[in-house]
Amino acid sequence: MSRMLIFVFALLVLSVTAQNDEKFRIYDAKGERRSFEQVIEAMKLVDVVFVGESHDDAVAHKLQLELLKAAFDRIRSKQIVLAMEMFERDVQVIIDEYLQDLITEAHFLSSSRPWNNYKTDYRPLVEFAKENKLKVIASNAPRRYVNMVSRRGKSLLEMLSPEARRWIAPLPYKEASKAYAEKFSKIMGINEHQSANNLLEAQTLWDATMAFSISEVLKANSKALVIHINGAFHSENRLGAPEHLASYLPNVKFLVITIRRETKSLEFDKSKHLNLGDFVIITN
Repeated sequence: MSRMLIFVFALLVLSVTAQNDEKFRIYDAKGERRSFEQVIEAMKLVDVVFVGESHDDAVAHKLQLELLKAAFDRIRSKQIVLAMEMFERDVQVIIDEYLQDLITEAHFLSSSRPWNNYKTDYRPLVEFAKENKLKVIASNAPRRYVNMVSRRGKSLLEMLSPEARRWIAPLPYKEASKAYAEKFSKIMGINEHQSANNLLEAQTLWDATMAFSISEVLKANSKALVIHINGAFHSENRLGAPEHLASYLPNVKFLVITIRRETKSLEFDKSKHLNLGDFVIITN
């Protein structure tokens, strides 16, 4: 067999292997196939990219890192900022100290309350940011305040000190939209005769605080492109955090990428995936 035939055969084998090992497919909101390149091109036109994930989806975490790397390498007109639901606003100073190499990673981890899957799933993002001198924003409300609202309602937030209020969205924060509230009730299994006001208010505090954190970045730097990593529910259908962001910055341009894990197929199912995001990435 000639060298040329061997080369062609090798390419065919690699092609088939790649197809068999396919881990994700990218679609637009309506289910048309799209490419990674098209996602990056769309990111160039906005101020914020919400990347919604399932927190235990390994493929999603790898894709997030590739999106961050591609944005850093190819979107030169913007200053890339990584923002994360996985860190709470009151640990921002600790993140900054670690990024500046003032404290060790051990002290960073012991003080910043990282999620249990930080080392496997989110550390690569933070380390890439550290290596390339990118800002990392802790966008979330402290869990203690979210828990407080879920137990006793948002009115209790008024009792917080001015210092404590720095770590949440300005009060009063906007109520959840009707569409978001209906979606929340459905996923929580709440019917029209039941009430989960405190739970919805706590969820909304979460969304509003993340959105406010992003707005602060954009107000301080008009050239920023914020890549925000969050659970998919917080941004699916352009609801939740994106809605609150638009209330803080009416002219903001944002893109929603929803990464949805499916166990059986990478095909776009309109009954489940329609309009989940501007781009919907199905992983397996």
